[in-house]
Amino acid sequence: MNPVAYLDQLAALQAAAWPAAVPRSATYPHGQQPLSEYLRAWARLQPDSVALDFYGHSLIYAELDQQSDRCAALLTELGVRPGDRVAVFMPNCPQLHITFYAILKCGAVYAPVSPLSKALELSYQLKDSGAQVLLCFDQLLPVVRAVRDDCALRHVLASSLSELRPAAPSIPLADLLLAPKISGDDFLDFYPALTACTATVPAHRPQLDDLAALNYTGGTTGLPKGCMHSHRDMLYTCASFVPTALGLDRDSVLLNFLPEFWIAGENAGLLFPVFAGCRLVLLARWDALAFMAAVQHYRVSHCGLLVDSAAEVLDHPHVDDYDLRSLQRTGSISFIKKLTRDYRARWQALSGCRLFEFSFGMTETHTCDTFTWGLQDDDFDLTSAPTFVGLPVPGTQFKVCDFASGALLPLGSEGELCVRSPALMQGYWQRPEESAAALKDGWLHTGDLGQITEQGFIRYLGRRKEMLKVNGMSVFPSELEALLGQHPALLASAVIGRPDAQRGQQPVAFVVLKPDSAEDAQTLTAWCRDAMASYKVPEIRMVAALPMTATGKVKKNELEQQL
Repeated sequence: MNPVAYLDQLAALQAAAWPAAVPRSATYPHGQQPLSEYLRAWARLQPDSVALDFYGHSLIYAELDQQSDRCAALLTELGVRPGDRVAVFMPNCPQLHITFYAILKCGAVYAPVSPLSKALELSYQLKDSGAQVLLCFDQLLPVVRAVRDDCALRHVLASSLSELRPAAPSIPLADLLLAPKISGDDFLDFYPALTACTATVPAHRPQLDDLAALNYTGGTTGLPKGCMHSHRDMLYTCASFVPTALGLDRDSVLLNFLPEFWIAGENAGLLFPVFAGCRLVLLARWDALAFMAAVQHYRVSHCGLLVDSAAEVLDHPHVDDYDLRSLQRTGSISFIKKLTRDYRARWQALSGCRLFEFSFGMTETHTCDTFTWGLQDDDFDLTSAPTFVGLPVPGTQFKVCDFASGALLPLGSEGELCVRSPALMQGYWQRPEESAAALKDGWLHTGDLGQITEQGFIRYLGRRKEMLKVNGMSVFPSELEALLGQHPALLASAVIGRPDAQRGQQPVAFVVLKPDSAEDAQTLTAWCRDAMASYKVPEIRMVAALPMTATGKVKKNELEQQL
């Protein structure tokens, strides 16, 4: 099959399917330059506009720019040079935003670490990245102290969220802001260190292709790998996704609670607001009451939610006490719970806007590779085949290849999903062999199963190793999970396979029921027989909860151990 003809045919199909109101090209409000320069531009153009609200503590654009300048000077004074990695071990907070843009401004490399990490996990990532400077939440200092002597850390900065706690908070406080400030003589106190710094702001200006971040993959098995992302990757992710799926502008109010160490949270909290020049309402962590109060108080117009979070709001006993009708776009992310027509209809009745699936993406591609916005008429996106993830964002391409030969497969075939994107990582940090295996001729070979339909839409079918063979037929756990998500009594499900002497493999669904549900394994099995082909019907196992990673993925290796 001719690759050029294949891609041309696919581009024509996708152009024909493109929603009428959705932009067809990436846009750059301040040109193609690093996002640190976007921050400088907004600070000049709208210095008094609020950049960030945190429970009543606000930063205007001029302050965010000035404080990140001062932090860049401090990092330089501590010996950080362009290309050095700076680790950030923080929950969502303004200090993280200040440090993030300081790292970019001085040409260093942002290396976020999950604040849920234990000592071994922190030690591994510090050693792997080679970070010598770390900013941490002061409540995490015991974890840092446990590994500091074994790592290359020269300087530790720490900060308390309690320092930012307003006397009269605007919304219910997260418990992280209630923790008392920790003192000690083995770290630099972040805000006093900024005040005391006398160094000049570094004159360095990063270039688009300079390394900007090491975003570690959050897989369910194996050790994480650092994906090397440039300033260009960050900028293109914004320029292709913000106009296509979000529609943010300077008047928007965007809320983020997704953890910003996670690349989806980095996009939503750290990148998109500064790209668009809008106001960010930041939550330290998810809390349904704080979310509802924030939407009402700040008149939030845009946000992204896990479907689980949307379901919690819909079922909250105090939901009628809040006005959520300022919302204009609410994207959703299906991890455990899946987006359904019922959730969409209930959310629209509550807020006036429709839930839509945000995107398909991977850490390797900066995670915003497709969009579904504009494909909601008559629930087209939800009534298409399960695992529908829409169309590629402008500038990104997909193809499906044979796993063994790498040959292109005709539209409608199931095979390895491959993606080519301007946001594609430079490679895995210090892993040349794994980089070469994944990156071939400018394409990322994901190792995942996918399909491009004959209309040009993308379907993500899951990890190849998770595909089951039942009586010779292919069964995709992600598809079964999507179908199970339609059952009104189920909170969550995860499907794996077990060996079966007669059938080859047997799908097994671990399911979590809603409280007070009267369903049992027998009634759920009967429902499955009506909802799916007989060979797909899973064995049902009831569990109280599913084992989860810090980024909201199911630890299927632990479920396999239960089998």
